[in-house]
Amino acid sequence: MNQSNLPYWRLSGFYFFYFATLGVLVPYWALYLQWEGFSARQIGELTAILLASRIIAPNIWGWIADHHGQRMRIVRIASFAAVLSFAAIFIDQSYLWIATVVLLFSFFWNAALPQFEVTTLQHLGEHSHHYSKIRVWGSVGFIIIVLLLGWLLEKFNAGLVPFALLFSLVGIWLFSLTVPESASRHLSLNHVPLSQLLKQPAVIAFLLICFLAQASHGPYYTFYTIYLEQYGYSRSLIGQLWALGVIAEVAIFLLMHRWLPRYGLMLVLMISLLLSVVRWLLIGLFPEQLPLLIIAQLLHAASFGTYHAVAIAWIHQHFTGRNQGRGQALYSSVSFGAGGAAGSLISGYWWESPGPLATFMLAALASAVAFAIAFFWLNKAESDTNYRSTRRH
Repeated sequence: MNQSNLPYWRLSGFYFFYFATLGVLVPYWALYLQWEGFSARQIGELTAILLASRIIAPNIWGWIADHHGQRMRIVRIASFAAVLSFAAIFIDQSYLWIATVVLLFSFFWNAALPQFEVTTLQHLGEHSHHYSKIRVWGSVGFIIIVLLLGWLLEKFNAGLVPFALLFSLVGIWLFSLTVPESASRHLSLNHVPLSQLLKQPAVIAFLLICFLAQASHGPYYTFYTIYLEQYGYSRSLIGQLWALGVIAEVAIFLLMHRWLPRYGLMLVLMISLLLSVVRWLLIGLFPEQLPLLIIAQLLHAASFGTYHAVAIAWIHQHFTGRNQGRGQALYSSVSFGAGGAAGSLISGYWWESPGPLATFMLAALASAVAFAIAFFWLNKAESDTNYRSTRRH
């Protein structure tokens, strides 16, 4: 990556703190809520609220950015508002108050990443396949915070969690101030109306896959830490397992710039979805077998790492011109928003009855259906689109 004007470390620093925030939320937010006395159903609902704001927020901010430009200005405003709104969590710990704080905080926090993704890809220009070399620092931030906080939670109670979250949110905002605005204004002159794009069979199929792929992560993101604690694993070991999954993700991100041009998006996507099925089966069926849990965590490289890299590249290819911001926002909304919220909500309702095993089996089924859509529908839709394009030329 020999781009002298690329603000590599400033872009990477933003990802570092953004995913450090996830490194607090994903493994330890449910633990904090449990410590506050909330039930599994309430934990599922509060986590779903956190994710559900992604259905609306990224699209609102994406529309503003695509029409008025100044993506980084939006990212800075949203990041600062996220800090202010989350700080209100220290006022009260009632269910209604936490739900309100989470809704406000996530509305602003979820606005930042899709617009920042567009900014990063436009800084990279024709070298967009090097995206993973910048995004990898987000994974590093996740690993560091999940290990550090896991160690601290062995010595102190879960009341540390909101303080760690606030710290990482401040880091996001500070780095957003350093990233230049100019490169985020370059748009292609070719523009297809968004409504026309959304009618294309390939786009519909892809968004369904994204919804199901992220929904399948619901029990993992919401209850994995609580699940392993029930089987006697220490919090430090659980933190190490979380970190192992993201270390595997880091390794994949470092290879994706070679794999995507060589093997193509579709093959990498389908392998990712198949390995996701295997991962959820291992976690659901063998929670007492540490070696199998380790294998399952290594498969995070597939269930998230390769899948996410493919998704970002696919959206970048299919949503061009003024649709870039809305394309990334739509991906965030459908997958992390609607899919994540549905997965968390269903997990919360299923966790106590019929139980964790059934919940992870449902996750495996969601990934299997996503694979079937990719194999039977998206493959054909992409081939038909490429054929029509070739005939026109």
